[in-house]
Amino acid sequence: MTDPNKPQQASKPPGNAAGPYTPAVKSRRQSRISWIWLLPLVAALVGGSLLVRGWLHMGPVIHVSFESAEGLEVGQTKVRYKDVVIGVVSDIKVAPDRSKVIVSAELNREGSEYITQESSRFWVVRPRLGISGVSGLGTLLSGAYISVDASESKDDAEPIYEFVGLEKPPEVVSGRPGRRFTLTAPNLGSLEIGSPVYYRRIEVGRVIGYDLDSKADQVNIQVFIDAPNDKFVTKDARFWNASGVNLSLNADGFNVQTESLVSVLAGGVAFARPNELTASEPEPADADTRYPLSSTYAQAMADPDGPAFPIELHFYQSVRGLKVGAPVDFRGLELGEVIDIDLEFDKESRRFFALVKARLYPLRFGAVYERLIKLRPTTTDSPGAPLLGPMIERGLRGQMRASNLLTGQQYVALDFFPDTEAVDFDTSSVPAIIPTIPGSFDRLQQQISSIVGKLDAMPFESIGTELKSSLVNLNGLLVSLEKDVAPQASGMLKSAQDSLQQLNKLLSDNSPLNSNIDRTMRELTNAAKSLRALADYLQTHPTALIRGREESFPVTP
Repeated sequence: MTDPNKPQQASKPPGNAAGPYTPAVKSRRQSRISWIWLLPLVAALVGGSLLVRGWLHMGPVIHVSFESAEGLEVGQTKVRYKDVVIGVVSDIKVAPDRSKVIVSAELNREGSEYITQESSRFWVVRPRLGISGVSGLGTLLSGAYISVDASESKDDAEPIYEFVGLEKPPEVVSGRPGRRFTLTAPNLGSLEIGSPVYYRRIEVGRVIGYDLDSKADQVNIQVFIDAPNDKFVTKDARFWNASGVNLSLNADGFNVQTESLVSVLAGGVAFARPNELTASEPEPADADTRYPLSSTYAQAMADPDGPAFPIELHFYQSVRGLKVGAPVDFRGLELGEVIDIDLEFDKESRRFFALVKARLYPLRFGAVYERLIKLRPTTTDSPGAPLLGPMIERGLRGQMRASNLLTGQQYVALDFFPDTEAVDFDTSSVPAIIPTIPGSFDRLQQQISSIVGKLDAMPFESIGTELKSSLVNLNGLLVSLEKDVAPQASGMLKSAQDSLQQLNKLLSDNSPLNSNIDRTMRELTNAAKSLRALADYLQTHPTALIRGREESFPVTP
């Protein structure tokens, strides 16, 4: 085989060897296409395959609105679902109304149908310090990312591509085992999202949200109890606010109750079953069951109050120290509380008075209420009319009393005052008007004022003049006694002294009078003995009165 690049030697021509040599010229045929052009073709094929692969994996573009784009970067910030990257931020812009930012993200095609549902939630994961602890520390190195909470099942609704992002991470994500419940309270108190929920002082759940109801008269608090502890939430469970420290004073001294240090600092909720029901078989509550949230453990474990009965009390004295929420007391039993205090004017008496509105819970009377209902059945729908009517007829009145002498706080006491005037009670009136009497301190002031008025009406000036005249007459009488009676009294005293001396001599031991008395007493004694002996003899010998004395009868000398 010859090398085409090596010079070829001329071959000798055939035939005449002596003739001149003429070299033969041959041309080499070269390829028209160079192999270098295969590189762009391969690059184009690879690029096309990448484009096709990207198009096959490219999912929908979603738009999520946030208050701020802090920590987010186009092409760098990832979208994660359960810590798996499912997309990347493709655009960030300010909303037309400039109230928020719109973050656009391209999702992967696989599984995007679960993300584009109405129940999906988005939030930015950053380092946060909250009640439940510190979260998002991993983003200090990797940077912030958008996390997604999506339902584990797909619905048949149309996909949604615009969402409102959460500013804080949700406390409960989809698929977490447990159940939600709703608590109702007049106010939120110290509770916050993330506040713990305790059962027997063990944390079993957290507060996950709150909002006002449709009428804005109470707060709905959503709590989540983790499984398997959610089975302890029964239909008869009682919830109370375990925030802070509860101090009470009883016969044993101060009593301090608290759930944990976390609840003292950040608030908390606790629940339990009433003590009288712990022996019965518990029945677990359904999810989203509503419970009232009591202020204290004692209030939560108290018997149900039942329907409230509104009342009004008219006080014509100062109500200083009486506040909204003050108890309405009946002989130590708290029947209700004050709900409003207004100032009114009585046209008939032309006086101002304090209109105190309160609500009573007749069921707090216990079995007494049931017995009174049976004794006096009524056709009214008011629960308190058959109870208060007979009591007012027998002298039931409202009175303000001091509950704390140091702070000046007062409460409304209902008690019987039989000496008060009878009043008419309208059982059909709602609210019922309960007659009142002044408080004990006010009555004392009235009595003192009455005494002062009587003292002021006394004629002290004329009494003083007459007393002065009487003292002058008494002084003259004493002077007359000293001049006239004193000498005579001195003589009489001397005569009395002499008489006493003579009487003392007569009664002395050696006096003749005492000797005669002794002799007489001895004779009387002997006579008594003789009579006794005679009586004994006659008792045994009654015939002696007829026949005479026998010889054997002893004779007393």
